[in-house]
Amino acid sequence: MEISLDFDKCCGAGQCVLAAPEVFDQRDDDGVVVLLDADPPAEEYENVRRAAQVCPAAAIDVRP
Repeated sequence: MEISLDFDKCCGAGQCVLAAPEVFDQRDDDGVVVLLDADPPAEEYENVRRAAQVCPAAAIDVRP
């Protein structure tokens, strides 16, 4: 799984953190997404895909 983030698109909504808290976090100062685990275990794949789907800014791209 390859995860890429577009920091310029991120609006700091935090939906990714709610969907996959083991993989995503937010910066304290502006709420922009932070990737905690660039190579998450297989059991996190569905959560990561869900995080990308619910991101209101489409800032997360996930490829198999």
